[in-house]
Amino acid sequence: MSIQGVQPKLSARLDVRAGAFVPVDRGGRYILKPPSPQYPHLPENEHLTMGLAAGVGIEVPVHGLVAGRDGTWTYFVQRFDRAARGRRLAVEDFAQLSGRNRDTKYDASLEQVAAVIERYATFPAVESRQFFRRVLFCFLTGGEDMHLKNWSLITRPPRVQLAPAYDLVNSTIVLRNPREESALPLNGRKRKLTRRDFTEYLGRERLNLPAAVVDDEMQRLRAASAGWPEAIAAGFLPPAACEAYLRVVTERSGRLWG
Repeated sequence: MSIQGVQPKLSARLDVRAGAFVPVDRGGRYILKPPSPQYPHLPENEHLTMGLAAGVGIEVPVHGLVAGRDGTWTYFVQRFDRAARGRRLAVEDFAQLSGRNRDTKYDASLEQVAAVIERYATFPAVESRQFFRRVLFCFLTGGEDMHLKNWSLITRPPRVQLAPAYDLVNSTIVLRNPREESALPLNGRKRKLTRRDFTEYLGRERLNLPAAVVDDEMQRLRAASAGWPEAIAAGFLPPAACEAYLRVVTERSGRLWG
């Protein structure tokens, strides 16, 4: 089940004078995600994960948390498909680009995501490196729900590139008894993924990234993740969820770096 598919969302505009978000039917520049009764602490989870992503050089939109009167948190994120004066930017998710839809968004592989980048991106080598970084990040942070609709290309003339990351959540700690580590298979598998699957197979063989680039990306994530325990503890998740989040990161780090 896609967590993001059942999480309630609202379109809103920011009333700067009132210091408040106002829900709207049209013309919203922000998306609000209030708490979900089915999946506890999703707003805090997404806020933390998006912040960790920004820390490793993944482009993310402006985002944050808003406190509710009942003591809960609502996550907000600025729409990245709007430019100055509300001008729309072309954004297409990978389900659209690969001829699939919401019902078939899991019927693909990470290799097919790479093929879409190679076909449509203006500079495929640049975007392939970014894709590699995001795949590693999602593995480390338990983001096992990255299906085709959670990857998009954006046109910022004259360039077509990966859209800013969105819907990044540690879904492993939210789902009951998760059996997969990736929504889309890599090297024919969705679980028991290894360092070799990422570095040798995806990075060097499939994406054709130079060995120095693959090594640099691995070191970037290793250095950044060393500070994640403090960042997780300083977030807004309750203690039990912080511990669960950190267990995922620790176990996955062990597989990548021993």
